Amino acid sequence: MAVASDHADTTKICSHCDRAIPFSNIDLHYAHCSRNLEKCKICDDMVPRKHADEHYSTTHAPVSCSLCNEMMEREILAVHKGEKCPKRIVTCDYCEFPLPATDLSEHQEVCGNRTELCHLCNRYIRLRERIAHEVTCNGVPNNTAEIPRAIREAEREHAARRPPPPPPQDFSTRRLLFTIAITGIAILLGSLLFKENQTSVN
Repeated sequence: MAVASDHADTTKICSHCDRAIPFSNIDLHYAHCSRNLEKCKICDDMVPRKHADEHYSTTHAPVSCSLCNEMMEREILAVHKGEKCPKRIVTCDYCEFPLPATDLSEHQEVCGNRTELCHLCNRYIRLRERIAHEVTCNGVPNNTAEIPRAIREAEREHAARRPPPPPPQDFSTRRLLFTIAITGIAILLGSLLFKENQTSVN
């Protein structure tokens, strides 16, 4: 107890930064602290006065999401873009087509009702029921004549109207990088041959 009381007697709380300062240094500390430091009104951190604006703009200033333009605090921007932004790109559970999150529900409502032929039992199964069907399918083929003709024709018609899947994005990126690399090699070889010709001429 005596040690704690000695410690309390030898320090004093700075009224500017709320830190415990040795009693013998409190006046000098307060003069320096109040002149050079400022308490952030948002996070209560002590920051140098000359960097207070920079601290606010890099830590607390609202930023807008580049996808949906919603304003928010900087620290939640990454979570917003990854999990909550309505314009973030997500993929359909059934066809893996990439589309904005706001359109996903409507797309999957239609896409999940499409049917595909189960090659084990020879029945057309809705995509939304495919996983449950795969678990329970006994593999006993059904006669295709049992499948209503209208359903088969509708499925064929739907398949014909279905747009082709988009090409993978990184294919065009790879092609561009390959073209740049080939161009660079061609320029390098051309400059080496030009130097050799200049050397042989001289």
